[in-house]
Parts: sequence; C-alpha cells; structure tokens
Amino acid sequence: MEKSSFSHAEAAGGLEHSLLQLISDHHSATLRLREKTEKAKKEAIKNSVRVSDLLVDAVNGGVQEAFIYEKRIELETRALAASVARFGKQTDQWLAASHGINTALKEIGDFENWMKTMEYDCKRISAAICNIYQE
Repeated sequence: MEKSSFSHAEAAGGLEHSLLQLISDHHSATLRLREKTEKAKKEAIKNSVRVSDLLVDAVNGGVQEAFIYEKRIELETRALAASVARFGKQTDQWLAASHGINTALKEIGDFENWMKTMEYDCKRISAAICNIYQE
C-alpha cells in the first residue's frame, strides 16, 4: 500500500503544482490584459482629447472670425456715422450760405426796383421843372 499512497501523494503534489501553475498563468494573463486595457484606455483618452481639441478649434475658428468681422463692422459703422454727421453740418452750412445769397439777391432786386423808381421820379421832376421854365 505504500506504493499507492506514494503515487496518491505524488498525484496530489502534481495536481497542486498544476493548480498553482494555472493560478499563476491566470494571474499573469490578467496582469497582461489589465496592462493592455490600461494602455488602450490611455490611448482612447489621448485620442478623444485630440478630437475634442480639433472640434473646439473648428468651432472657435468660426466664432473668432465672426468676432473679427463684427469689430470691423462696428468700426466702419462708427466711421460712417461720423461722416454722416460731418456731411450734415456741411449741408446746414450750404443751406445757410444759399439762404444768405438768396436774401442778398432779393435785396439787390429790391434796390434795383427802388433805383428804377427813383430814376422815374427824377425824370418826372426834371420834366416838370423843364415845363415850368418853358412857360
């Protein structure tokens, strides 16, 4: 019986060794899988950050361009408003000057009429004086 118990102990030792080997292999495989998973996770995070940055850049590029155009439009609007105000003042000055010229022309016309009236009156007085001397 000794031989049978020895082989039973030997089989139990071999079985224990096989079991320990299986556990060790499983542990090694689990570590490798965990390392691969961690590496893949880091790579996925890195790629998602890159995609996110590219998307933000694409969106911000359009926003930034619109902001620049908005500022340009604001500056042009302010310059246009200043030009309109300046032209408004010039128009008022031209209107005042043309009103002054019209008034002066009316006065010249009135003076011319007064002069014609005076000339006519002087001719009538002269004719009346001539008639008086002739009589």
